[in-house]
Amino acid sequence: MGIETEIKIRIEDLRDFLRRLKTLEPLVLSERHFEDNFILDDPDRSISARRSLVRVRVTDRGAWLTFKGPPHPTGLFKTREELESALGEGRAALAILRKTGLEVSFRYQKYRREFRIATGPRRRGEVHVALDETPIGIYAEFEGSAAGIKEAARKMSFNRSRFLRDSYASLYIEYCAARRLPVRHMTFRSVRPSKAGSKKRKVRP
Repeated sequence: MGIETEIKIRIEDLRDFLRRLKTLEPLVLSERHFEDNFILDDPDRSISARRSLVRVRVTDRGAWLTFKGPPHPTGLFKTREELESALGEGRAALAILRKTGLEVSFRYQKYRREFRIATGPRRRGEVHVALDETPIGIYAEFEGSAAGIKEAARKMSFNRSRFLRDSYASLYIEYCAARRLPVRHMTFRSVRPSKAGSKKRKVRP
């Protein structure tokens, strides 16, 4: 069992972000790669009602099954229990979970790059930085200790007012509402301008 502490920051200028990141001498953990993410729930949506999440992530480097518990309701950071296990075959695991009665409640895609930044006294701490190119924009996720995230953000000149606790599902719903788009899945094929009115849909985690 682990505890995840993270924030997101919306990135308006990718080159500028990479320039700032380079000054911290990050270790590259993964080059740009495609991710397909499937959030599962039961027909009654009881998992999301508990502010929890079950997810299957499929990439060309492997697949992972993740559970996340309800986030702490307040605070600067999004902090929650996280359990994760590697999968031998992501699509097969997805099919198995569907056989148990779960269904895909939300699907989202992105291109991700991952880095590790040394922080703290004598650089013994670390912050994981994920740079995500999504259908609704570019975001950076900072994960680590609260002190480490604050230090990394400060060194990159990101004010705390830019910290986001939102999930990609919540950000996608806001994006659709602002543009009067129907809420479907956050895939590169489906996120297109539309004159259709937005359909409200509760996706909490």
